[in-house]
Amino acid sequence: MILYLIGLICSVWCVLDIFKKNIQLPGKLIVSILVLATSWVGLALYYFWARHNVESWFK
Repeated sequence: MILYLIGLICSVWCVLDIFKKNIQLPGKLIVSILVLATSWVGLALYYFWARHNVESWFK
């Protein structure tokens, strides 16, 4: 239960961070859905790799 809550909090943090980025709405939705659908793997990939590169993907 604790791991689920930690994952939920981290997911919300990632989605909020994605929506602060300067990219188009469809790109924000795609990345958000991918992070939410892939759980811990998506969180790790977003945090360590994608959060610095996501703006260049959708411009």
